[in-house]
Amino acid sequence: MASDDELMMHDAATNDDGEESFDDDFYSGGDAHDDNSDDDVMDYDFDNHFDDSDTVIAHHRSQSNYSILNEADIHKCQEESITKISTVLSIPRVAAGILLHHYNWSVSKVNDEWFADEGKVRRIVGLLENPVPLPAEEELTCGICFDIYPRKEISAAACGHPFCLTCWQGYISTAISDGPGCLMLRCPDPSCNAAIGIDMINKLANDDDKKKYNRYFIRSFVEDNKKTKWCPAPGCDYAVDYIVGSGSYDVTCGCSYSFCWNCTEETHRPVDCETVSKWILKNSAESENMNWILANSKPCPKCKRPIEKNQGCMHITCTPPCKFEFCWLCLGPWTDHGERTGGFYACNRYEAAKQEGVFDESEKRREMAKNSLERYTHYYERWATNQSSRQKALADLQQMQTVHLEKLSDKQCQPESQLKFIIEAWLQIVECRRVLKWTYAYGYYLPDHEHAKRQFFEYLQGEAESGLERLHQCAEKELQGYLDAEGPSKEFNEFRTKLAGLTSVTRNYFANLVRALENGLSDVDARGAYSRAASSKSLGGGSIKGKGCRGKGTTSRSSSSRNIDDSGHWSCEYCTYANVRSATACQMCQQRR
Repeated sequence: MASDDELMMHDAATNDDGEESFDDDFYSGGDAHDDNSDDDVMDYDFDNHFDDSDTVIAHHRSQSNYSILNEADIHKCQEESITKISTVLSIPRVAAGILLHHYNWSVSKVNDEWFADEGKVRRIVGLLENPVPLPAEEELTCGICFDIYPRKEISAAACGHPFCLTCWQGYISTAISDGPGCLMLRCPDPSCNAAIGIDMINKLANDDDKKKYNRYFIRSFVEDNKKTKWCPAPGCDYAVDYIVGSGSYDVTCGCSYSFCWNCTEETHRPVDCETVSKWILKNSAESENMNWILANSKPCPKCKRPIEKNQGCMHITCTPPCKFEFCWLCLGPWTDHGERTGGFYACNRYEAAKQEGVFDESEKRREMAKNSLERYTHYYERWATNQSSRQKALADLQQMQTVHLEKLSDKQCQPESQLKFIIEAWLQIVECRRVLKWTYAYGYYLPDHEHAKRQFFEYLQGEAESGLERLHQCAEKELQGYLDAEGPSKEFNEFRTKLAGLTSVTRNYFANLVRALENGLSDVDARGAYSRAASSKSLGGGSIKGKGCRGKGTTSRSSSSRNIDDSGHWSCEYCTYANVRSATACQMCQQRR
């Protein structure tokens, strides 16, 4: 099989006028940028390790800018932070925990503030430098219920204010029931600011309250920490510790859910978080309902309720209790209409008024709303369709992992370890469906006046759709033939080469597509022409041409000698697959030489 650098999606280079229009190499999936192209597409590559667990996507991408934490990991990190502060500042662990919680579990922030002004920090947080012991009397008065208790039934915080055990339990229980605010609990005395630490909770609270408090304490390490967030997947208890400023926000949790660490929505490259926020808001906003009403209905002239006309004549009768009869075109009373005004299917009054400009403003407003709605519907339907396709691909992937892989292994007499290329293909399909889905949100917000960028974008999007469909068809329909076969097939190794090649081609193309969109299609200059990226090697030294129409690429013919490289392979002008010299048709896309 050819290497990844040899498997490139074809791009376009000329427009209908013969002018240079599209970059030859940048979107080809080869080494158009530099020799480290494999590093550039790291976020869209998949590991070869697959777990046999019941997770939907049994893989984990190796990342250096974040780590996945379970509850034990969170507790360990929390204890390590407390130990650092306790050791450096020479204070009890309880006091270190109170300090860290106040400063959002930032060790550096605690150190900076403490050494800048220790006294100020103690006053703010409620840590007394010299604890006050209980009075030496045998009996003490509780500061809440004012009953007298033996000394052993009285307890106090570092401030020394005495309260009975019953009042302490009630005070702590009420605070814990109110929520995570109990982590900032102070002495019950209204004039006292002394902090109540976890040692007092463990000593005085009941078992249920202890569990709740400890749960709040652990969760605060994630929820108050600027570097850590919970995975937003329903029912997931993992947290993600992220190195801020380290690059891509895309993270994959231990539960296999991928999301953007910055906005906690699902991963949405190539669009930014602001675009995602606007798109999601638009999908749920009432404004689109109003646009639909404005574009497809007219108000009753009497009661002003919106009325939709989807068939029939121009004679409209409003619903009870209004029952007003009017003309749909001119909105005049139907009693003024008849044969002289054009009958039931026309209105002379409307035509005359329209010529005089009476309805210009309302018609223009309705037409604008209709166009806006149609444009939004176009992008939303395709966004939603790719989301549905992705969900279907996830289900097919799970079935492939749990059922079909073992069946195929038995029929083709090959170990499952040699069939992982099929799982890689399905993982790539799932990822590409996600990318393609968000390209429609990108296209919706692409400015209308940037015609050159829009034309280029639609071409790239069409090529991405075409390439993904080829991969999807190969992984689904062609594979089905081998699943239904009675025994081993001689063509299976050829299928392996084809599917692995398509997977590599599609991965490279989508990685370059994502980079291009994230860069704002910078290859398109202000004059509407397309600038050529830095030149790099392409198969056989020949450039691959194509027209700039969306979803279709026509290749310019070059001589056979230009298409054959030093190793004796010729590159397909449609998919750029490197074929052996003797092949008369492309082994990847079946296009004839």
